[in-house]
Amino acid sequence: MEAWLPVNKTALKKIIKILGWIILTPVFLVVLYLSAAYVFSRISVDKEEPSGNDITLFILTNGVHTDLVMPVRNAQIDWSKEVLFSNTKSNDTTAQWIAFGWGDKGFYLETPTWADLKFSTAFKAATGLSTSAIHATYYYSMSAGSDCIKLSTDSAHYAKLIRYIQASFDRDDQGRVMHIVTDANYGKTDAFYEAKGSYSLFHTCNTWANSGLKSGGQKACLWTPFDKGIFYQYRGGN
Repeated sequence: MEAWLPVNKTALKKIIKILGWIILTPVFLVVLYLSAAYVFSRISVDKEEPSGNDITLFILTNGVHTDLVMPVRNAQIDWSKEVLFSNTKSNDTTAQWIAFGWGDKGFYLETPTWADLKFSTAFKAATGLSTSAIHATYYYSMSAGSDCIKLSTDSAHYAKLIRYIQASFDRDDQGRVMHIVTDANYGKTDAFYEAKGSYSLFHTCNTWANSGLKSGGQKACLWTPFDKGIFYQYRGGN
Protein backbone atom coordinates (compact mmCIF):
# COMPACT_ATOMS: atom_id res chain seq x y z
CA MET A 1 0.00 0.00 0.00
CA GLU A 2 2.83 2.40 0.87
CA ALA A 3 4.53 1.71 -2.48
CA TRP A 4 1.25 2.16 -4.34
CA LEU A 5 0.34 5.63 -3.07
CA PRO A 6 3.39 7.54 -4.45
CA VAL A 7 2.80 6.02 -7.89
CA ASN A 8 -0.82 7.15 -7.84
CA LYS A 9 0.12 10.67 -6.74
CA THR A 10 2.66 10.96 -9.56
CA ALA A 11 0.17 9.71 -12.12
CA LEU A 12 -2.47 12.07 -10.76
CA LYS A 13 -0.11 15.03 -11.09
CA LYS A 14 0.59 14.09 -14.71
CA ILE A 15 -3.13 13.79 -15.45
CA ILE A 16 -3.83 17.19 -13.86
CA LYS A 17 -0.99 18.74 -15.86
CA ILE A 18 -2.26 17.27 -19.11
CA LEU A 19 -5.82 18.40 -18.37
CA GLY A 20 -4.49 21.85 -17.55
CA TRP A 21 -2.77 22.09 -20.91
CA ILE A 22 -5.89 20.80 -22.68
CA ILE A 23 -8.02 23.46 -21.01
CA LEU A 24 -5.57 26.36 -21.09
CA THR A 25 -4.23 25.95 -24.63
CA PRO A 26 -7.54 26.81 -26.38
CA VAL A 27 -8.02 29.73 -23.97
CA PHE A 28 -4.51 30.98 -24.76
CA LEU A 29 -5.11 30.66 -28.52
CA VAL A 30 -8.40 32.56 -28.31
CA VAL A 31 -6.76 35.34 -26.29
CA LEU A 32 -3.86 35.46 -28.76
CA TYR A 33 -6.24 35.61 -31.73
CA LEU A 34 -8.35 38.39 -30.23
CA SER A 35 -5.26 40.32 -29.18
CA ALA A 36 -3.79 40.08 -32.69
CA ALA A 37 -7.12 41.15 -34.17
CA TYR A 38 -7.21 44.18 -31.90
CA VAL A 39 -3.61 45.25 -32.48
CA PHE A 40 -3.52 44.77 -36.25
CA SER A 41 -6.92 46.41 -36.74
CA ARG A 42 -5.54 49.55 -35.05
CA ILE A 43 -2.64 49.78 -37.49
CA SER A 44 -3.79 51.95 -40.38
CA VAL A 45 -3.16 51.54 -44.08
CA ASP A 46 -3.48 55.11 -45.31
CA LYS A 47 -5.69 56.13 -48.18
CA GLU A 48 -3.91 56.74 -51.47
CA GLU A 49 -4.49 60.29 -52.65
CA PRO A 50 -6.98 60.19 -55.54
CA SER A 51 -6.84 62.56 -58.50
CA GLY A 52 -10.53 63.31 -57.95
CA ASN A 53 -13.57 62.37 -55.87
CA ASP A 54 -16.14 61.82 -58.58
CA ILE A 55 -17.10 58.24 -57.65
CA THR A 56 -19.03 57.58 -54.46
CA LEU A 57 -18.65 54.33 -52.53
CA PHE A 58 -19.98 53.09 -49.19
CA ILE A 59 -19.00 50.50 -46.61
CA LEU A 60 -21.98 48.90 -44.91
CA THR A 61 -22.20 46.65 -41.85
CA ASN A 62 -25.00 44.64 -40.29
CA GLY A 63 -23.06 44.57 -37.02
CA VAL A 64 -21.00 41.53 -38.00
CA HIS A 65 -20.37 41.56 -41.73
CA THR A 66 -19.01 44.31 -43.99
CA ASP A 67 -20.22 44.93 -47.55
CA LEU A 68 -18.59 47.11 -50.19
CA VAL A 69 -21.17 49.28 -51.96
CA MET A 70 -20.79 51.00 -55.32
CA PRO A 71 -22.91 52.39 -58.17
CA VAL A 72 -24.74 49.79 -60.22
CA ARG A 73 -23.36 51.43 -63.32
CA ASN A 74 -21.06 54.22 -64.40
CA ALA A 75 -18.76 54.89 -67.33
CA GLN A 76 -16.42 52.10 -66.23
CA ILE A 77 -18.75 49.20 -65.52
CA ASP A 78 -22.36 48.12 -65.47
CA TRP A 79 -22.49 45.45 -62.77
CA SER A 80 -26.02 44.42 -63.78
CA LYS A 81 -24.68 42.92 -67.00
CA GLU A 82 -22.93 40.20 -64.96
CA VAL A 83 -24.82 40.24 -61.67
CA LEU A 84 -28.23 40.11 -63.29
CA PHE A 85 -31.30 41.81 -61.88
CA SER A 86 -33.22 38.72 -62.99
CA ASN A 87 -31.34 36.63 -60.41
CA THR A 88 -33.18 38.52 -57.66
CA LYS A 89 -36.79 37.91 -56.66
CA SER A 90 -37.86 41.47 -57.48
CA ASN A 91 -36.06 41.73 -60.83
CA ASP A 92 -36.29 45.50 -60.35
CA THR A 93 -33.93 47.33 -62.69
CA THR A 94 -34.33 50.72 -60.97
CA ALA A 95 -31.79 50.00 -58.20
CA GLN A 96 -28.92 52.48 -58.13
CA TRP A 97 -26.42 50.73 -55.83
CA ILE A 98 -24.98 47.27 -55.46
CA ALA A 99 -23.33 45.82 -52.36
CA PHE A 100 -20.87 42.95 -52.46
CA GLY A 101 -19.96 40.71 -49.57
CA TRP A 102 -17.82 37.58 -49.54
CA GLY A 103 -18.15 34.78 -47.02
CA ASP A 104 -18.54 31.15 -46.13
CA LYS A 105 -21.13 29.47 -48.34
CA GLY A 106 -22.49 27.33 -45.50
CA PHE A 107 -23.03 30.37 -43.29
CA TYR A 108 -24.72 32.26 -46.09
CA LEU A 109 -27.07 29.51 -47.24
CA GLU A 110 -27.64 27.34 -44.17
CA THR A 111 -27.54 29.77 -41.25
CA PRO A 112 -30.29 32.41 -41.55
CA THR A 113 -30.04 33.03 -37.78
CA TRP A 114 -27.46 32.17 -35.12
CA ALA A 115 -29.94 29.63 -33.73
CA ASP A 116 -29.56 27.68 -36.99
CA LEU A 117 -25.78 27.42 -36.71
CA LYS A 118 -24.51 23.84 -36.81
CA PHE A 119 -21.21 22.69 -35.37
CA SER A 120 -20.22 21.22 -38.74
CA THR A 121 -20.82 24.56 -40.48
CA ALA A 122 -18.81 26.49 -37.88
CA PHE A 123 -15.98 23.93 -37.90
CA LYS A 124 -15.66 23.97 -41.69
CA ALA A 125 -15.76 27.76 -41.77
CA ALA A 126 -13.16 28.17 -39.03
CA THR A 127 -10.73 25.72 -40.61
CA GLY A 128 -11.11 26.71 -44.26
CA LEU A 129 -12.64 23.38 -45.29
CA SER A 130 -15.75 24.76 -46.96
CA THR A 131 -16.42 26.77 -50.08
CA SER A 132 -17.26 30.45 -50.33
CA ALA A 133 -19.91 32.63 -51.92
CA ILE A 134 -20.46 36.24 -52.89
CA HIS A 135 -23.64 37.91 -51.69
CA ALA A 136 -24.77 40.71 -54.01
CA THR A 137 -27.55 43.04 -52.91
CA TYR A 138 -29.19 45.82 -54.91
CA TYR A 139 -30.24 49.03 -53.15
CA TYR A 140 -32.42 51.87 -54.40
CA SER A 141 -30.66 54.49 -52.27
CA MET A 142 -27.82 54.78 -49.77
CA SER A 143 -27.24 57.22 -46.93
CA ALA A 144 -24.43 57.54 -44.41
CA GLY A 145 -25.22 56.58 -40.82
CA SER A 146 -24.02 54.55 -37.86
CA ASP A 147 -23.80 51.42 -39.99
CA CYS A 148 -22.84 53.02 -43.31
CA ILE A 149 -19.85 55.21 -44.21
CA LYS A 150 -19.58 57.23 -47.39
CA LEU A 151 -16.31 57.19 -49.33
CA SER A 152 -15.11 58.74 -52.55
CA THR A 153 -12.52 57.82 -55.15
CA ASP A 154 -11.39 58.38 -58.71
CA SER A 155 -11.69 56.17 -61.78
CA ALA A 156 -8.15 54.75 -61.52
CA HIS A 157 -8.60 53.53 -57.95
CA TYR A 158 -12.13 52.34 -58.67
CA ALA A 159 -10.77 50.27 -61.56
CA LYS A 160 -8.57 48.40 -59.06
CA LEU A 161 -11.54 47.72 -56.80
CA ILE A 162 -13.52 46.48 -59.78
CA ARG A 163 -10.76 44.02 -60.66
CA TYR A 164 -10.56 42.85 -57.05
CA ILE A 165 -14.29 42.05 -56.90
CA GLN A 166 -14.39 40.49 -60.35
CA ALA A 167 -11.46 38.24 -59.42
CA SER A 168 -13.35 37.04 -56.33
CA PHE A 169 -16.10 35.41 -58.41
CA ASP A 170 -15.73 31.80 -59.45
CA ARG A 171 -16.65 31.45 -63.11
CA ASP A 172 -17.78 28.81 -65.55
CA ASP A 173 -15.93 27.71 -68.69
CA GLN A 174 -17.34 30.70 -70.58
CA GLY A 175 -16.08 33.12 -67.93
CA ARG A 176 -19.55 33.90 -66.57
CA VAL A 177 -20.29 34.33 -62.87
CA MET A 178 -22.20 31.38 -61.44
CA HIS A 179 -25.51 32.19 -59.79
CA ILE A 180 -26.45 29.97 -56.83
CA VAL A 181 -30.11 29.12 -57.13
CA THR A 182 -31.47 29.02 -53.57
CA ASP A 183 -34.38 30.02 -51.37
CA ALA A 184 -31.96 31.34 -48.76
CA ASN A 185 -32.02 34.89 -50.11
CA TYR A 186 -32.26 37.56 -47.42
CA GLY A 187 -34.78 39.68 -49.32
CA LYS A 188 -36.14 40.49 -52.76
CA THR A 189 -33.11 42.30 -54.14
CA ASP A 190 -30.21 39.95 -53.38
CA ALA A 191 -28.61 36.85 -54.86
CA PHE A 192 -25.68 34.52 -54.18
CA TYR A 193 -22.81 33.56 -56.48
CA GLU A 194 -20.00 31.03 -56.36
CA ALA A 195 -16.76 32.57 -55.18
CA LYS A 196 -13.07 31.81 -55.03
CA GLY A 197 -11.18 31.16 -51.82
CA SER A 198 -12.01 29.62 -48.48
CA TYR A 199 -13.28 31.28 -45.35
CA SER A 200 -11.24 30.74 -42.18
CA LEU A 201 -10.45 32.40 -38.86
CA PHE A 202 -7.72 34.33 -40.65
CA HIS A 203 -9.59 35.15 -43.86
CA THR A 204 -13.11 36.23 -42.97
CA CYS A 205 -15.78 38.24 -44.74
CA ASN A 206 -14.34 41.36 -43.13
CA THR A 207 -10.78 40.45 -44.10
CA TRP A 208 -12.04 40.24 -47.69
CA ALA A 209 -13.74 43.65 -47.44
CA ASN A 210 -10.65 45.17 -45.82
CA SER A 211 -8.45 43.81 -48.63
CA GLY A 212 -10.89 45.29 -51.13
CA LEU A 213 -10.50 48.70 -49.53
CA LYS A 214 -6.73 48.35 -49.75
CA SER A 215 -6.92 47.36 -53.40
CA GLY A 216 -8.97 50.46 -54.17
CA GLY A 217 -6.59 52.78 -52.33
CA GLN A 218 -9.01 53.43 -49.45
CA LYS A 219 -8.15 53.68 -45.79
CA ALA A 220 -8.02 50.23 -44.18
CA CYS A 221 -6.56 48.10 -41.38
CA LEU A 222 -3.36 46.15 -41.62
CA TRP A 223 -5.56 43.09 -40.90
CA THR A 224 -8.89 42.47 -39.26
CA PRO A 225 -11.30 39.53 -39.00
CA PHE A 226 -14.07 41.78 -37.63
CA ASP A 227 -16.12 44.67 -39.00
CA LYS A 228 -15.26 46.70 -35.91
CA GLY A 229 -11.66 46.96 -37.12
CA ILE A 230 -12.68 48.47 -40.46
CA PHE A 231 -15.09 50.95 -38.93
CA TYR A 232 -12.54 51.90 -36.28
CA GLN A 233 -10.35 53.31 -39.02
CA TYR A 234 -13.14 55.64 -40.13
CA ARG A 235 -14.63 56.48 -36.76
CA GLY A 236 -11.45 56.75 -34.71
CA GLY A 237 -12.75 54.26 -32.16
CA ASN A 238 -16.11 56.02 -31.70
